[in-house]
Amino acid sequence: MSFDELKYLSGFGNEFATEDPRCPGALPEGQNNPQKCPFGLYAEQLSGSAFTCPRETNKRSWLYRIRPSVVHLPFEHTEPGLLKQDWKDTIPNPNQLRWHPFDIPNKSAGPVDFVEGISTLCGAGDPCTRSGAAIHIYTCNSSMGNKCFYDSDGDLLIVPQQGSLSITTEFGKMKVNPNEICVIQLGMRFNVAVDGPSRGYILEIFNGHFTLPNLGPIGANGLANPRDFQTPTAWYEDRDVTKFTIISKFQGHLFKTSQTHSPFDVVAWHGNYAPYKYDLSKFCTVNTVSFDHMDPSIFTVLTCQSTKPGVAIADFVIFPPRWGVADNTFRPPYYHRNCMSEFMGLIHGSYEAKEDGFRPGGGSLHSMMTPHGPDAKCFEGASNAPLKPQRVADGTMAFMFESSFSLTVTDWGNKTKVDKTYYKCWQDLQKHFSPPKASLPDGPSKAKKSKK
Repeated sequence: MSFDELKYLSGFGNEFATEDPRCPGALPEGQNNPQKCPFGLYAEQLSGSAFTCPRETNKRSWLYRIRPSVVHLPFEHTEPGLLKQDWKDTIPNPNQLRWHPFDIPNKSAGPVDFVEGISTLCGAGDPCTRSGAAIHIYTCNSSMGNKCFYDSDGDLLIVPQQGSLSITTEFGKMKVNPNEICVIQLGMRFNVAVDGPSRGYILEIFNGHFTLPNLGPIGANGLANPRDFQTPTAWYEDRDVTKFTIISKFQGHLFKTSQTHSPFDVVAWHGNYAPYKYDLSKFCTVNTVSFDHMDPSIFTVLTCQSTKPGVAIADFVIFPPRWGVADNTFRPPYYHRNCMSEFMGLIHGSYEAKEDGFRPGGGSLHSMMTPHGPDAKCFEGASNAPLKPQRVADGTMAFMFESSFSLTVTDWGNKTKVDKTYYKCWQDLQKHFSPPKASLPDGPSKAKKSKK
């Protein structure tokens, strides 16, 4: 089946059951682990949570495969390239940071696949203690071939910016285009094929999994609707090869092993733990129809909550095309200092608050309590614009990775494509303060002393 003919299962976090149509009856009936599985398959459970988690957070799927995943040679440590947890070794940088679009490797200089092209930009915490998050950039020009990758440290939220990703997983295939996202959860093996130069962003979380945000007073509908999330249907290949390389990210390091067959040999599966994709154009925006600028949390697509109520390990927030109608309001994002870290990326178009300098394929980071906001040009324009209904962000899709962790930029991030002039976009902001004039030239009148 080609990637352009794929069908998907609909819904977020559902209990799915699927089998490759070439092998009907592969799913056992009425139990997970029969003495003998249909067609001589092996039963294997992939757990994304502790066995004893409450039902609403318990994540697991049963895979029925040609060989169990344990059939491989011992792992060996391998060179991590720029995908590494070295933020602990760098001096923190509290400045507003902006990066020009990251370079995609030229194929004439050699092939670079998805995993080889991942570079860690910033991060916090430690996967050993299952606490923290990291942000990576990927740039590649070649498919992975007989390789697959899985992350033993956390979930990966992948945001393509240029070039489509044809992703084969143990659960089936999915194609992820720019303006779509996908989530490959902890432990899931996958392969990425590309048609040409490709670039994008990755948010990795070491704690828990992504969920849909609670809607509260919004009600039952709006934001990202559960029905619009898509999960692959079962697909398998029974293919023997001389060498198939498996790469694991484990405790911040890369390890590799090999086997003589494809790992994508799952004929059927069922459960609620699976990869998924989402089309950002289907996001239903919610905003003010009266006055003031609402907080960006109203644009949250996915969240990973901490144990502290309302505080996210990481949020994925987008700024899609929409209407702006607020009365007596400065409509662009307000000036802000935040107890969260805010990384922004741009998929296409131009971001409303920074139309110059912030470009697709680049990014910005405003660290904890570092002030930020619209540049001088945006402020002057929005402060004097007629407040009539207007379209905002047409032809644009910007996003934000927001985290309660204080992210530290890696050595690579401090040296690569950094816009050293970023601070200048605020230097032309003028003083407009105009206090009330005194009633007399020498100041307020004073009471006269009475004469005796």
